[in-house]
Amino acid sequence: MALVEVRNLIKIYPLGESLFGGHAHGEIRAVDDVSLTIESGEALGLVGESGSGKSTLGRLILRLIEPTSGSIHFEGHNLLAAGRSEMRRLRRNMQIIFQDPFGSLDPRFRVEDIIAEPLLIHRGSPDLRRDSRPRLSGRAKLDLKARVSELLRAVGLDESARQRYPHEFSGGQRQRIGIARALALRPKFIVADEPVSALDVSVGAQIVNLLQQLQRDFGLTYLFISHSMPVVRYLCTRIAVMQRGRIVETGPTEQITQSPEHPYTRTLLEATPEIAV
Repeated sequence: MALVEVRNLIKIYPLGESLFGGHAHGEIRAVDDVSLTIESGEALGLVGESGSGKSTLGRLILRLIEPTSGSIHFEGHNLLAAGRSEMRRLRRNMQIIFQDPFGSLDPRFRVEDIIAEPLLIHRGSPDLRRDSRPRLSGRAKLDLKARVSELLRAVGLDESARQRYPHEFSGGQRQRIGIARALALRPKFIVADEPVSALDVSVGAQIVNLLQQLQRDFGLTYLFISHSMPVVRYLCTRIAVMQRGRIVETGPTEQITQSPEHPYTRTLLEATPEIAV
């Protein structure tokens, strides 16, 4: 059984007011009748130019935004029929790594608080209750500290990072903090939404290598969203190509990169230079 199964997913945004007053007519089909499956343990690359609907699709799958129509199943559970409590439980296994490492971390929180927050919110331990940080038992505090330390090591950050704030880190280091936060609940599935596009090439390559290592270490399944075909080719076992809200081609990485069938896929391959990873 597929870990994630999407069928005929559609997201329509109505056009708002026009530049000249009044209401503009029409709609934008950000995601247009998309169907795909993601098998447990694989890294599926979702590639396309900016504005093709990739990020919208990723957020729809996590139900961070609601679709217009279609179906989304995770481990056989119908996400669109799930109530608040069931979605809260399912979201432990579905996390996201955001594109912008500068905007995705709360600047008021220390690193240890940023990484620990999901554990507190989702009750990762019986003693870790929401709004209960001042009342944590001694054992719970030790467990939380140990878990944060483990996650920092996993993403290649030193223990000294715990008490520092996001502004004290480089872009690549901030993205590592965001990855640690996404891993806190030991999820099965992660949507990585353009996680290296805001970084320079060498730092981005380090993050891609880290994600590959974490997939092996934690048994993760990825939906890796990118506009860079070389990055997707390096990390992913299968590729789906998205253009104007639709999936125009999908298949094993070697097939897509060596023998593309769709003209748009060939254009993407020709447009992006190789990178060293």
